[in-house]
Amino acid sequence: MTQTPNSPADLVSDVSPVSADVQPLFDTVLVANRGEIAVRIIRTLRRLGIRSVAIHSDADTEALHVREADHAERVGPAPAAQSYLDIDAVIEACRRSGAQAVHPGYGFLSENVDFARALDQAGITFIGPSVDSLHAMGDKIRSKQHVTAHGVPVVPGIAEPGLSDQQLLDAAQDVGFPLLIKPSAGGGGKGMFAVESAEQLPEALASARRTARSAFGDDTLFLERLVRRPRHIEVQVLADSPGHAVHLAERECSLQRRHQKVIEEAPAPLFENLPDGPELRERMGQAAVDAARSVQYLGAGTVEFLVSDENPQEFFFMEMNTRLQVEHPVTEEVIRWNGDPLDLVEWQVRIAAGQALPFASADLTLEGHAIEARVYAEDPAQGFLPAVGDVADVVLPSGPGVRVDSSLDGPGEVSSHYDPMIAKVITHGADRAEALARLDQALAHTAVLGLTTNIPYLRELIADPDVSAGRLHTTFLDERDPFITPQPTGPALQSAARSLGGAVQDAAPDDGHAPAQARLGSASGHLSGAWRLDGWRATGRVSAERWLEIDGEAVQVPAEGVPGGQDGAGTATEPEVRLGTVDGRPAAHVSHGGHSFTATALTRQDRVRRALGTAGGGAGPGGPEATSPMPGTVVSLAVADGDTVTAGQTLVGVEAMKMEYPVTASVDGTVSVHVSVGEQVSKGQVLATVQPADGSV
Repeated sequence: MTQTPNSPADLVSDVSPVSADVQPLFDTVLVANRGEIAVRIIRTLRRLGIRSVAIHSDADTEALHVREADHAERVGPAPAAQSYLDIDAVIEACRRSGAQAVHPGYGFLSENVDFARALDQAGITFIGPSVDSLHAMGDKIRSKQHVTAHGVPVVPGIAEPGLSDQQLLDAAQDVGFPLLIKPSAGGGGKGMFAVESAEQLPEALASARRTARSAFGDDTLFLERLVRRPRHIEVQVLADSPGHAVHLAERECSLQRRHQKVIEEAPAPLFENLPDGPELRERMGQAAVDAARSVQYLGAGTVEFLVSDENPQEFFFMEMNTRLQVEHPVTEEVIRWNGDPLDLVEWQVRIAAGQALPFASADLTLEGHAIEARVYAEDPAQGFLPAVGDVADVVLPSGPGVRVDSSLDGPGEVSSHYDPMIAKVITHGADRAEALARLDQALAHTAVLGLTTNIPYLRELIADPDVSAGRLHTTFLDERDPFITPQPTGPALQSAARSLGGAVQDAAPDDGHAPAQARLGSASGHLSGAWRLDGWRATGRVSAERWLEIDGEAVQVPAEGVPGGQDGAGTATEPEVRLGTVDGRPAAHVSHGGHSFTATALTRQDRVRRALGTAGGGAGPGGPEATSPMPGTVVSLAVADGDTVTAGQTLVGVEAMKMEYPVTASVDGTVSVHVSVGEQVSKGQVLATVQPADGSV
């Protein structure tokens, strides 16, 4: 693979390396997924002249992927286990729609051997590897054993099927600490736990099994030595039925939180900063190709490696993902064949239809640099808790070198039943510095109104000097200081106030006969009745003092022209505002520089009541009630009524969006539990109460 002169990349969806007059490969393809990846696949199918079929649960009836498809089939109620993961329902949807092939996307059934086998028995093409390849590489234990037999180095550990908790506890002493618990099925970091000592292992094993069973339907676990401060490098491969296999260079995915990738880029900064980087790229690429060929792999796959930052010549096989990856767009943006980008979904379809690859690795070139940021509905300042609920609107960026793969194109919903990723923002530049600058600008112009997102966190992250310099490792994010939500900017507060009818005109006193609305100005024409009452004074003049309620706090609106607050790196953007309601009150959903918040008008009477309430005291953060941080399902009870607990002790485990969150005691005392395993709970619901040991409340 050679390096070519840099130039801006076009959107891969607009460019095809194959002549447009090629006959359709399949008449109809069903996309067995949802969200942004389903939308992305459907758009490639449309370009290829293939009829697309979407599937959806009851929660996704109006989803973007359903609207984009040529046809849609319902597969069940909202829970994924009863819809998107129901193999019989998906097969029946294929029969009803006449689908000849299924593209599984990623997640859900994409690496499920039973699904691939069921499709084969039904005479439907699986756009992915064979059942044998899935069996060999789709399970982390089998894949490690397989590649070890072919001379590929792996991280020391124990990887055998069917190990009990006691067997894992016994083996841990030989593996050594710190170690990593990993589920054999699935991916995305779910169910992975770093354990520092033997004392922590029993509870971590129990939690890992629950998470793996819930997310993947398989609670098989294995252990491996935790390699501190490694870099995560993965190699994209394509392989066809005649046995040809190529690698498409590498991606670096070292910026991870809880083993979930946050920022991905291609090519790897590690290789770009090494004198022998090109040689190492070819050596690792060849190892990935060899791994694929060893199982007669078919289609697109990714071979993942851990690389020591101190000794990059030493790398360890982690796993092979037998599917498309979330981060595949960065490869599409930098890889060229005959000067054009590659569409990996297109080549998955062509390979599944029996076409041979017309290029070798040596025919492909690298052009520039691409970076992807995953936009999630989550609150980084609250431990990255998922933020579920209605989205008032989204505004997506555009421009040279900017690509967005999104699950939303307007108002919608982020459901607790599924992953909270909303979009992927991808930028391409002549070099890494330009790609980073474009990504910051693109994120600043991305607005998700009505929900908290990680966009401010992403902007802060890519501005970090170490990230800018490419000094990355997989524990980098865990070692950073906690994120603090930026204060809303003055323009954002002022826009919210105007939209709620809070902009005032300091007019001369009138005779009292003019209508109240005439005495108040509003940029939006929408006036809050509460604000109109608060603005009126006996003198006939309007007070310029304006207040908003944001996240339960009273915030004063600065006068027009007063900056107030910071917009990340100072990006010049106009606030986006959409009006709505919260608990029956008019509300303004605002986004500025990627930071979103929801504001309601706060009257003078409201502020007086709040002040009196504060003076009266309250339970405070050390109170006895343990509440759910989000809507979810109770998956474990660590205590029973009457148990004595200490502050910080886990009381209840709540699962949402395939992640388990511990709810802990704030004080020492005796606990009363108010929920049961399997119960659905809402955000803020009291799960348990601790009577303090000193008898106070």
